[in-house]
Amino acid sequence: MSLEQREQAEREQASRTLPPAPCPEPAPERVAARREHLLSEVDRQARSRSPWPALRPRGRWGLALGTAVAAGAAVVVLGLGSGSSDTTRNVPPASAASVQLLERAALAAATTPQTTVRAGQYSYVKTVGHTSVLSETTSGEMELLREDESMEQWTSVDGSERTLQRKGGNDSLLPGASDKGNLNAPTYNFLTALPTDPDALLRQIRDDAEKNHGAGSGSTTGPDQEAFVTIGDLLRNGVTPPETTAALYRAAALIPGVDVVPDAVDAAGRHGIAVARTHDGERTEWIFDKSTARLLGERTVLVEDNAWGKAGTAVTSVALIDSGIVDEAGQAP
Repeated sequence: MSLEQREQAEREQASRTLPPAPCPEPAPERVAARREHLLSEVDRQARSRSPWPALRPRGRWGLALGTAVAAGAAVVVLGLGSGSSDTTRNVPPASAASVQLLERAALAAATTPQTTVRAGQYSYVKTVGHTSVLSETTSGEMELLREDESMEQWTSVDGSERTLQRKGGNDSLLPGASDKGNLNAPTYNFLTALPTDPDALLRQIRDDAEKNHGAGSGSTTGPDQEAFVTIGDLLRNGVTPPETTAALYRAAALIPGVDVVPDAVDAAGRHGIAVARTHDGERTEWIFDKSTARLLGERTVLVEDNAWGKAGTAVTSVALIDSGIVDEAGQAP
């Protein structure tokens, strides 16, 4: 099957999976232009870059949390992958179906009314979900445990106050952001200041990935996977300016290896269609409502058997339940 035939088949698959868009479809020439840019970028990087060492996907909802549940048991938080390199070499560009879905999500986000935000307010997000840890029992065996990651969180829009997090009915204050936010701990004001040009935005995110997770860092993934994970983290922030959200989706469409999963279920049991990227035996999925292209949540699914479970196991899954801007920490929209 030729490239043109494969892309046409992907578009037809996406059209069957998704109902008519609630907003105008992206013009074919716009999608073609984005893919042409991506192909030229992949070719440029393949010529100018040496392979990147792999870095295990990680995010604020990743497999980095957990405590022992039995006396004498030790929790071991491991990377799911085996440490193979993630490079642009031999990685296909984002599929036509994923580019189409991400553009629809961008258009839907761009038409969302802009929220008026004042100093002293908080961005609010409520999620349900779980993460997984490997626990070593007293007998020396490894046991996979599922930990509840359901929470409510209030983040100061300008970083002037500490973040309030509520889990299991218990409140805790997280350390403040002295730099008023960054890619790993964004505030609303930080998100507002990000570039809204997809190319410039992806360049900033990749520069951060290369600086902290590039060659010589000892990381276990490369900048493409790290950029995909970082964008997912920012999208799950709960309250992001519409133009920034649209730019994030369009930036993701420029990352090689992005594809579509026709049916995925979030932590709240809602079915949707997912934009996904597979790295080192695990697939990171952003799940969208099929009717509105609204982000429902994210999960990480094993695509091959390993110590964490059988292929098809969702080792992490988080669903967005509510979000908004509130005047005080502890309030709901």
